[in-house]
Amino acid sequence: MNQTQPSKKTKGISHFVKKYIYRKDLIKLSSLYDNAKWGETHRFAQHYQKHFAPFRLKKIKLLEIGVGGYDNPNVGGESLRMWKQYFPNSIIYGIDVVDKKGLEEERIKIFQGDQSDENFLKKVIDETGELDIIIEDGCSVNELRIKTFNTLFPALKEGGIYAEENTHISYWPSLGSQWSKLAENSVFLANCVSVGGNVDLNASDTIMAMYKRLADGLNYEEFLNPGYCPSYLDKNIVSVHFYHNQVIVYKGNNNEGSNIIENNTLKPEFLKALGVKYLEDLGLKFPSMQSLEK
Repeated sequence: MNQTQPSKKTKGISHFVKKYIYRKDLIKLSSLYDNAKWGETHRFAQHYQKHFAPFRLKKIKLLEIGVGGYDNPNVGGESLRMWKQYFPNSIIYGIDVVDKKGLEEERIKIFQGDQSDENFLKKVIDETGELDIIIEDGCSVNELRIKTFNTLFPALKEGGIYAEENTHISYWPSLGSQWSKLAENSVFLANCVSVGGNVDLNASDTIMAMYKRLADGLNYEEFLNPGYCPSYLDKNIVSVHFYHNQVIVYKGNNNEGSNIIENNTLKPEFLKALGVKYLEDLGLKFPSMQSLEK
């Protein structure tokens, strides 16, 4: 007995029904979208499920950098459509260096521009207004990722989330111009040539180095460093979550205070208990302000 294969129409109906059934479960929902980052090699969905679930039915604004599909203007947008399904009351924005406006649909708007252009990013924010979630999945250059974070993080609402994907680029050094010819016919290799990472885990100019510093910044009120001036990020980040190849940052008012530190020195009663008037009297050497801010 010959068994007939399901028609494209039947498959389409089945896919539509599954999207509805899985709409609350991002892990299952992501399996329905043709996007490599939701496959076996990247397990972002399980972490997004945990962090994004409280936002699901709210009227939020989400921005994702990188639409997908490389240079083809008619390919990509799978994750944008997934976010649209998962956040049914929200507006989904995308940014890509290629004109992907043909992929727009109701509740999905795509801006064309280069994330290395700070003025372009600011114009996007002027149009979107404050955002609830920002997902970085754009260029693979550490320096530009850091600049993008510093430009866009202030545009988050309090309680908002900044998600950084593909942090592996921190550990990949640029291969240099002598490798450029080998990368001419491969997008993957082309990205490897100029990522600007470093094999030295203590390097100071990678995105992971930035996030490690932000983790220290959570505790800026505990720093023993008289005269330390907290940065905007110190004062406006309340948690940093590290996962394999992914970092998630929450924005909020970071001013809980310290039990024993005030203005980055010991409170008077603790100085007195130590028999000194000033912290400097203990003979401690403090790092320069510049070294703390790097």
